[in-house]
Amino acid sequence: MRYIQLGNIPQKRHTIFKSKEDQFYYEQLFGTEGFSGISSLLYHIHRPTQIKKTNIFKDVTPKIAIDKNIIPRMFKGKNVTPEDDFLESRKILMLNNDLKMGLAKPKTSPEYFYKNAECDELFFVHEGSGILKTFIGDLEFSVGDYLIIPRGTIYQFDFSSSENVLFFIESHSPIYTPKRYRNQFGQLLEHSPFCERDIIVPTFTEPKNEKGDFLIKVKKENLIWDFIYATHPFDVVGWDGYFYPFKFNIKNFEPITGRIHQPPPVHQNFEAHNFVVCSFVARMYDYHPLSIPAPYNHSNIDSDEVLFYTEGDFMSRNHIDLMDFTLHPGGIVHGPHPGAMERSIGKKFTDEYAVMVDPFRPLKITEEALKIEDPSYKTSWLE
Repeated sequence: MRYIQLGNIPQKRHTIFKSKEDQFYYEQLFGTEGFSGISSLLYHIHRPTQIKKTNIFKDVTPKIAIDKNIIPRMFKGKNVTPEDDFLESRKILMLNNDLKMGLAKPKTSPEYFYKNAECDELFFVHEGSGILKTFIGDLEFSVGDYLIIPRGTIYQFDFSSSENVLFFIESHSPIYTPKRYRNQFGQLLEHSPFCERDIIVPTFTEPKNEKGDFLIKVKKENLIWDFIYATHPFDVVGWDGYFYPFKFNIKNFEPITGRIHQPPPVHQNFEAHNFVVCSFVARMYDYHPLSIPAPYNHSNIDSDEVLFYTEGDFMSRNHIDLMDFTLHPGGIVHGPHPGAMERSIGKKFTDEYAVMVDPFRPLKITEEALKIEDPSYKTSWLE
């Protein structure tokens, strides 16, 4: 992350800051990991603490169907049911103590505001477009965008149409760019597959100086609470710091290739505690004269592997549809389907796009996932 300053801020932090009308602005520290992590300072027209009413709206604890899994599985994302409401549409398919992941197909833009009070959120836009509105500014999004939303961010999705498909992760730890691609000062290095120019920060918008009843739905410990605040949450006149939502488009990821097949870590895009997120993108295949572009059979002894297929033709798999999820659990060998290795020889290029998540603790399977499972997947390597 890099330092950003938008709007009006005082010359010195934690000092008096007033409007032209001699009204106080109210400072808010926005950050995680106590006072030792990255943070930003926000300046509000009104106190951001004015709660008028609260009540429990809903218990959204995922229903676990399989607590311990070692079977390769496929889930047909195209069969996830769309829902009108943004929060109702979020179907959690797999989870462990570090993350939850799933698919959402919201048909309408919510009128309420939302805040995840304990998890960073990652959204990958498979289908749809619109504006992610937040309390520090707006991010326009479209197909292929990753949206990284730090915990505690108050936001709304404003969708352009009713056709939206979002792959999402809720992470109990902050989501960052990989440490190995940054120098000691945090700058992305020359060999990183992306740079700061590819990371898009919110556009500052005029603050909302409004009083009334503003509903913010807040999620914590699998409960969604209704908070009614007395002032509009988007009343920030300026902010600065290192902690903010941002977007990154998968097609700005520059693939790392070689003479022979490269291992999955070269595709890494993000990391968090106990899991990584990788981007498989269109790229030149290996150029050794005897190379086999298809991935070799391998065992993820220490991690599960989830792939979400979003665009193109997937060389290593037979019978894959867009929006499919495949789960290859740790400890079980997996590799290309029969015929895929042979088909890949001599090929020069692939146009596939997929998001891969490698959790380092086993995933549990939810009832929502079993509704859309293809049970034939585990035997699909038989000749």
